[in-house]
Amino acid sequence: MDKVYHFFTLAMIGLYWLLVAGVTFRVVLKRRAVSVSLAWLMVIYIIPIVGVVCYFLFGELNLGRKRAERAKMMFNPFGEWFYLLNNCNAHKRDGLGTHISKIDRLCNNRMGIPALVGNELQLHTTPQESLLSVINDIKQAKHSIRMVFYIWHPGGLADSVAAALIQARKRDVQVKVLLDSAGSVTFFRSHWAKMMRDAGIELVEGLEVSPWRLFLRRLDLRQHRKIVVIDDEVAYTGSMNMVDPAYFKQNSGVGQWIDIMVRVEGPTVNVLSAIHGWDWEVETGDRQLPALPECDINIPDDSKPIQVVPSGPGMPDQLIGQVLKLAMHQAEQSVRITTPYFVPSADLLDTIKTTAQRGVKVDLIIPKHNDSLMVQWASRAFYSDLLSCGVNIYEFDGGLLHTKSVVIDNLFCLVGTVNMDMRSLWLNFEVTLAVEDPSFTYQMYQLQTEYIEQSELLSHNQWEKRSLYHRFFERVFYLFNPLL
Repeated sequence: MDKVYHFFTLAMIGLYWLLVAGVTFRVVLKRRAVSVSLAWLMVIYIIPIVGVVCYFLFGELNLGRKRAERAKMMFNPFGEWFYLLNNCNAHKRDGLGTHISKIDRLCNNRMGIPALVGNELQLHTTPQESLLSVINDIKQAKHSIRMVFYIWHPGGLADSVAAALIQARKRDVQVKVLLDSAGSVTFFRSHWAKMMRDAGIELVEGLEVSPWRLFLRRLDLRQHRKIVVIDDEVAYTGSMNMVDPAYFKQNSGVGQWIDIMVRVEGPTVNVLSAIHGWDWEVETGDRQLPALPECDINIPDDSKPIQVVPSGPGMPDQLIGQVLKLAMHQAEQSVRITTPYFVPSADLLDTIKTTAQRGVKVDLIIPKHNDSLMVQWASRAFYSDLLSCGVNIYEFDGGLLHTKSVVIDNLFCLVGTVNMDMRSLWLNFEVTLAVEDPSFTYQMYQLQTEYIEQSELLSHNQWEKRSLYHRFFERVFYLFNPLL
């Protein structure tokens, strides 16, 4: 009996190390950042068995066979639709400004999406303002309403949005709502989900979380876009989930979430509608490309362009990350960044440091208190390098600053759903607007100034005096930063 037990033990150990060797070989063969590969190897070897399981669950960008096949088949039809926008007089390549012209070429070459002029923008600087505006536009809807959100949490004005959608459906308006399964789990368990479906609203649970799919699709791959499109005439996007902050995560100890949304009218609305159509088809297989925007229109000479920049599985890799780095490399005077989660890749970190070392004023505004303790510690691991390069770091103390924005030289800005972390830049479905409109950019800059007024500027000398306890946890979580 002892010999059988001994043989069984040796066989299990041998099988385990054979599995570890196989996973190691797979990690090494994957073309990705060296820091990511080393972090995974560390997890696999330091945490026996669990590390291997974690790699199968989270280690590779796996959309799932059915969705991956759909995304592959969709790329050409959507690409052809996007490319037709180049023939629209809303695309004025010769009239593009300095900052956006290179971004236009990058997005056009990689995905066929051009920058378009002829848009009207409104910046909503509070969730209450955003929600009330969305409700008002829903009430005016005549034909269609399309939404995609990461989180929909019942309560407050979010319930008013749901009620407005139900009323719109009673007016025979087509309503399609796509919500991430993990982010909106509370909503799907609420009575609102049943009420909306009973009213005839097409409510889809995106990237469904299920124990039966544990090893078939990466579980932390999430639908992180926030888009509202009404009658293909009005659209919204930005950092805000469909939540009323007064009713959301009140016990997290970080204060209310601070968010923005951008209301858009003009040709860019149709592009955002197409992005929603992409997400809808990936999840359901149902193709509904919007009509092309009206091209026979008079475009004012001073009408500034917007470039829609999407990313996610099935779309060109690292497109938003490339746009971020390209924008910062073009900065001549100043760069201001707001992000709730700051765990940058090595190349993005180098871009920020190099920008500051060129003499460009770089301000980084991040929340002092974060709902993710691991991210908070990992973020602080970058402070010393950034401060030594001259980056100004402000810790916002007026709530969880969830706004994702970058303002370049007070002339150009990026706003959208993207955090400055590996998850947003490499993994999730995201969308960003690149806007070259001095008036809108000035509003965004002034809002960032208001954030700074509620923040504490870190001193490099004071930061270097932090305790050994803090330094230890910063380094521990820094080692895992490619996986956060």
